[in-house]
Amino acid sequence: MTSNGKLLLVLTFVATLLLSVGCQAQNGRSSAKSGDRATADSRSGGIVLGAEQMDLFLPALQGKRVGLIVNHTSVVGRNHLVDSLIARGVTVKAILAPEHGFRGQATDGETIADGRDIRTGVPIVSLYGANRKPSKAMLDTLDVLLFDIQDVGTRFYTYISTMHYAMEACAENNKPLIVLDRPNPNGRYVDGPILDPKYRSFVGMHPIPILHGLTVGELARMINGERWLQGADTNPKLLCPLTVVPMKFYNHQMDYTLPVAPSPNLPNQQAIRLYPTLCLFEGTIVSVGRGTDKQFQVIGGPGNPRFGPYQFTPADKPGAVNPPQEGKLCYGLDLSGTDATRLGLSLKYLLDFYNKAADKDKFFLPTNYIDRLYGSDQLRLQLRAGLDEAAIRKTWEPGLGQYKEMRKKYLIYP
Repeated sequence: MTSNGKLLLVLTFVATLLLSVGCQAQNGRSSAKSGDRATADSRSGGIVLGAEQMDLFLPALQGKRVGLIVNHTSVVGRNHLVDSLIARGVTVKAILAPEHGFRGQATDGETIADGRDIRTGVPIVSLYGANRKPSKAMLDTLDVLLFDIQDVGTRFYTYISTMHYAMEACAENNKPLIVLDRPNPNGRYVDGPILDPKYRSFVGMHPIPILHGLTVGELARMINGERWLQGADTNPKLLCPLTVVPMKFYNHQMDYTLPVAPSPNLPNQQAIRLYPTLCLFEGTIVSVGRGTDKQFQVIGGPGNPRFGPYQFTPADKPGAVNPPQEGKLCYGLDLSGTDATRLGLSLKYLLDFYNKAADKDKFFLPTNYIDRLYGSDQLRLQLRAGLDEAAIRKTWEPGLGQYKEMRKKYLIYP
């Protein structure tokens, strides 16, 4: 039997186990062994992460050349997944690093260079530089890819774009991809406009709403099932050989606090909750606090006290190189102390700032980056036409309703 044949048998066995785990996660919480529950409570607030269930995916890695798509959030207890796998005899041939890099310290949009992990000596290959998709040459040196990165549940957060390209490369090169699932801290929400494919970019690759209400494992299933990989619409055989390792004891209504900040400018739970609402400001003259100690918790624009009484001045600092409105006194709002627990996606702040802008024609950046974040040019046009939030939300309803029905097919968790 060829090595690929053996790997297929292992993955088939693992998939059978995972189906059982998925059923337990949805229907059998009360039947979990007390020891499993105690372990879960001590590590992740009652949830057993995909990465914590090594008995389910280690058989597919043993004796294989493994590539890991991971970053600083890929931790198992107090240990990084890379260290945990190497300690168990797994041959880690490469670390493939997304935006912000393997250690998660790079500024948003900063090019990530190839390198080598000082601690383990494993080569680091950038997926946020000249190449955002694993090359055939890279995959020729690997037998299997594994993805384990903490997402925040919004369409424009680019870790899911990196996962998409990994799936595409695996489909084209017939390489298995294992996704270790993690919670979505905004998972209770399904809200926002559906992306128009004409505005597809690295900050929006799929026809999903801004708050998609999926874990990365569920989204990977959707990408495969809806045939969103390049070429899959015309080639029925072009599918990523995908295995999702689901969590135990998770549901989408949980309040889950991330144990590790997912990126430099989402430093805490408040920023993560405000992010779906405030990220749209990145397409405007308004700063979201990059270059301050309250990233995605304050908003303000230069020279306009009408935006609000709070004042701050963005400065160049680690994780915020050349931030928007650097060195300029900005006026606006401090939202760091507001209750954003149930905010979800709101347009109230954007509408307020737009209506108070001294020159509305210059409120949006000339690059129209807002269109890529929003997923179409409609928001700009609607604001200029004077629509309020209720009217704008009404235009989301047809697409959002269709998406919610489609989403049901791919849910692993209630």
